[in-house]
Amino acid sequence: MTSTYAGKHCLVTGAASGIGRAVALQLAREGAVLYLTDRTADALDAAAADCRALGATVAASRALDISDFDAVAQFAADIHTQQPSLDMLFNIAGISVWGTVDQLTHKQWRSVVDINLMGPIHVIEEFVPPMMAAGKGGQIVNVSSTAGLVALPWHAAYSASKYGLRGVSEVLRFDLARHKIGVSVVVPGAVDTGLVKTVDIAGVDRDDPRVNKWIERFSGHAVSPEKAADKILSGVAKNRYLIYTSPDIRAFYAFKRFGWLPYSFAMKRVNVLFSRALRPDG
Repeated sequence: MTSTYAGKHCLVTGAASGIGRAVALQLAREGAVLYLTDRTADALDAAAADCRALGATVAASRALDISDFDAVAQFAADIHTQQPSLDMLFNIAGISVWGTVDQLTHKQWRSVVDINLMGPIHVIEEFVPPMMAAGKGGQIVNVSSTAGLVALPWHAAYSASKYGLRGVSEVLRFDLARHKIGVSVVVPGAVDTGLVKTVDIAGVDRDDPRVNKWIERFSGHAVSPEKAADKILSGVAKNRYLIYTSPDIRAFYAFKRFGWLPYSFAMKRVNVLFSRALRPDG
C-alpha cells in the first residue's frame, strides 16, 4: 500500500475516534500527508499528535461539524490556499440513531441526515471541484453501512442517510471516471467503536440490563477499527466500489439480491426479535 498512499494529500473526517482514527493512523504509517477533522477538539488533537509521532505530516487539523456547510467551506478554503487540491477524501464521520417511526423525533431524523448524508456532500462540494480542475485523478471514500444495503430493523432514519450516501457515490463513480477520480463505498457491519456503545435508540432505556445484554452481544461480533481500516485501505488501493469490512456483510447482501422471498421472510422475523430485545416490556 505504500506506493498508493505515500505522499498523497488525504482528508479524513471523524479522525478523532473509531474507524476514522484507525484510518488516519494507518495513512500516517503509509506516509500520507494528512488533513484531519472531527467534532471533538481534544480527541482530534490527540489523534493528530499520534499521527505526527508516526512520522506523518499533519498539514491541517480542525475541530468542526461537517453538517455545518460554512465551517467545511472555510476549512477547504484555508487548505486550498496552501494545497490547490487534495488526492483522497475519506468521509468517515457519522452518527447512529435507531428507532421506530412513532418514537423517532424530527430532530433525530434531521441530525442523522445532516451529518451522515449532507456532511459528506459538503466535503464533496468543496473538495472535489479542485480535484477535477487539477486533472491528477484521486479517490473519494464514503463510509456507508450495512444499513445502506439491507433493511435492518429500526434503522429507517439511519438507512435514509446511508442509502442516500451510497446513491450519491454510485452516480459519482461514473460521473467522475473521466477525471480519473475513483469512488469507493465502505459498508461496515459491526465495528467495535464508541458508536456501538453510545448509539441513540429512540424510546429505549439504555440502562436496562436486558437491553445492554443484547448490545454487548452485538458488540461481540464486531471487528476492530484497525481491521476495518486495513480492509478500507486495501480496497481503496484497488479502486473497489463496495468495500466490506467483514465477509458476513457480503453474504447478507447477496442473500437479499438473489433470494428476495426468503430474505423478506427472514427480515420480518428479525424485526420481531429485535423489537423484543430492545423493548423487553413491550
